[in-house]
This record gives sequence, structure tokens and C-alpha cells, in this order.
Amino acid sequence: MKSISILFLLFTISTFAQTDSKIYDIIKAVSAKRIKANVKTLTEFGTRNTFSDTISTTQGIGAARRWVKSEFDVISKACDNCMEVFYQKDFVTKKENRRVPHDAWIVNVVAVQKGTRYPNKYVIMSGDIDSRASDTMDFTTDAPGANDNASGMAGTIEAARVLSKYKFESSIIYVGLSGEEQGLFGGAGLAKYAVDKGWDIIGILNNDMIGNITGVDGVIDNRSFRIFSEPVPANETERARTMRRFYGGEVDGISRQLARYIHKNVKMYMPEMNPMMIYRLDRFGRGGHHRPFNDLGFAGIRIMEAHENYTQQHQDIRTENGINYGDTFEHVNFGYAKKLTAVNAINLASLAWSPAAPKEVFIGGVVEANARLKWSDVAGAKGYKIYWRDTTSPTWDNSRYVEATQFILDGIVIDNFFFGVSSVGENGHESVVVFPNKIWRK
Repeated sequence: MKSISILFLLFTISTFAQTDSKIYDIIKAVSAKRIKANVKTLTEFGTRNTFSDTISTTQGIGAARRWVKSEFDVISKACDNCMEVFYQKDFVTKKENRRVPHDAWIVNVVAVQKGTRYPNKYVIMSGDIDSRASDTMDFTTDAPGANDNASGMAGTIEAARVLSKYKFESSIIYVGLSGEEQGLFGGAGLAKYAVDKGWDIIGILNNDMIGNITGVDGVIDNRSFRIFSEPVPANETERARTMRRFYGGEVDGISRQLARYIHKNVKMYMPEMNPMMIYRLDRFGRGGHHRPFNDLGFAGIRIMEAHENYTQQHQDIRTENGINYGDTFEHVNFGYAKKLTAVNAINLASLAWSPAAPKEVFIGGVVEANARLKWSDVAGAKGYKIYWRDTTSPTWDNSRYVEATQFILDGIVIDNFFFGVSSVGENGHESVVVFPNKIWRK
């Protein structure tokens, strides 16, 4: 009987360590050719500056966002209207913002693919519609914005096309955000909209520049990419800060757990890629469209190329001292953009196929030889994974699958490790890991 029990345990563990063949199908379905065509179209609107022409059918931000919506509409029609496509907008004024040349509507294009089991849980992929010249206030000079950020917008459209072929338990949102270059206006507007609508956001994957492989430092690399994430929520309470002094968690906020989730999934399904977790909100002193979501307490990360070329960012098209400046079409590597689009697609799918994460995770084991954990039950979960790692490790390196809602890790001393718990569905897909947020006292 004992040997049968051991075999059953090994079978159960191996069942939930297997990969999902549908994830490989998703990777294969992403098309570099389609991304290339979409980037080309976006560069041909002249400038997509947020304050450029909104009337023309061929030039300016108005024509660009209408084209993005039409692409989402076509995808939705092909999947029997599986997506709700709409504009979400907010008004900004010159008086209130120093980087606004004139009053205007900031218009986002949103496509929602509703989940079958958790329709109010959302995972979001975003790209930016807008572009800019050297002067962000210049809304007439051509600014093709091929890499920044037609690449991220094209990737978002392509992910929507690929994933629209599947049904998911949670909802997926694909969105083109506006006003990024002037102050993250589009992200701020959609984040507030999400709060007003009561959306339960699993996380946002912000894609900003996913097409360059040749860095200004001379490095050429078509496999590495960066995942930026802040350490702890910006709106955490003073009590949470105080508790962290005694219990740890300085690098274990919800955005950092989302980054680890992506890192783990890529290592499993795309081992040729090199995901680099950057322990920072964004590039040094800079910001992206995930930040407004972070500001309101949502998990959010930025996915982007590892090696930037600053002569091709925020530059008027020109030649100076033998250097060609400008963010133009020929600089985008579409095979690389395909890979990073696939990175997004497989993580959107995994998150949307997984059950909800446990809301509460209790931990105990002070001055004991064992670590004790218990957590809230999750509807739809078959089991749970307990994770632990050295306090200096960036990744969850050890795990144990269980089908109860509490467990004692024998011989694992609480002082020497960090811990977390995820939920696991019947299909083997996992939620994001939840760092303990309660103390289990005897």
C-alpha cells in the first residue's frame, strides 16, 4: 500500500509538471510577416503624435487609431464576435499639462475577449499607438515610430489574432494606448476606467519597443529581452511597510511576482530566449504605460528589447556626422518582434487558463524546525503549489504540489527562505505566486 501511495504521489506531481501542447501551438502561430505588415502600415500615417491630425483618413493619430480599431474588429468578426471593441477616452487640457500643446481627447482602442469562468478577471497586453519627433510638442513633423512603438502595437494586434482562436477562463484585453510620450495619459485613463468598472486585474503586460536587436553599445542580440517590475506596490499601506521590516518581502510585490511568472514560463516553453528580470519600475528615471496601473495597486510589468539604440528613439529623421537618426522601418527586426509577441501570447494564455490566485496566504514557523503555510481555498483549483527559495535568489527554485489548503514543510526553517503559494487548475496552468500576507499563529 505504501508503494502504491508513493507512485500515486509521483504521478500527481508529474501530471502538473507537464507542458501544455497548446502553448507551443500559440508560439508557432505568431507571424513575423503580419507584424511586419502592421508596423509598415503604422509608420505610413506620417506622425502619430497624440496631438496630430484627427480628421484625415490617411495621416495623423486619428487615422492610426481608427485603423487599429478596424484591425481588432476584423479579428473579432473572424472569431464570431468573440471580442468587444471600443474606444475609451479622456480629455486633457493645455492649461493643466505642460507637455500638451492644445486641448485634445486621449483615445485608447480596447478589445476585450471575455473569459468563460472568470469574466471579471482581466489580463492585459498593451502597445502604444502614438509616436513623437525630437520635440514631443511637435505634432506635425513626420515621426514614423517604427520601433517606438509600432512594434508593440503590432505585437498586440498579432497576439489578439492568435489568441482569438481559443477560449479562456479569464478575460484578456488587448489595447492600443495613446498619450504615452506626453505623460502616460492613455494608461492613466484606462487604469481609472478599470477601477470605475470594478475590473479585477491579474496584471498588465506593457510592450514598449520590442523590435530592435542592435544596441547603441554595438551588441547584437536577438534572444535577450528585459522584464521591468517594481519591487512592492506604490500604494501599499504604512502597516505593510512596517511588517516587511520583520517578515521580508522587499522584492516580492505583485508586479515582481508577475515578472517571475513570465520568466518561468519563457524558460519552460521558449528556452532559447534569455528573459532578464530588471529590478526597477522602468529604465533609469523613466516611465512606461504600466506605471499608472502600478500607481493604483495593480500588477504590471514592461517587456522590451535588451539593447536600445538611442539614435533611433525620439529623433527627427536626419543625418548628422555620418549618423542616420530616426525611428524608421528598416531598423526593426521582425523575427525578434515575433519572439517577444510570442512571449506575451503564451503568458496571456497561461494566466487566462489558470484559476485565480489565493487571496490570503498565512505563514508560521517562528522558532520551529518547520515552515507552516495555509491559504484560502480557490474555486476551480485542483491543487496548489508551495514555492520556496533562498532569500538571495531572484526565482522560485523549489516547489511542492499539494491538494490541501495547508501544509507543513518538514525541516525547512522559515528564517532561511522566502515562501509563496500558487493555485493549479485541472489543466495544469498556475496562477501567479502569492507571497504570504498573513501570520499563522498557533
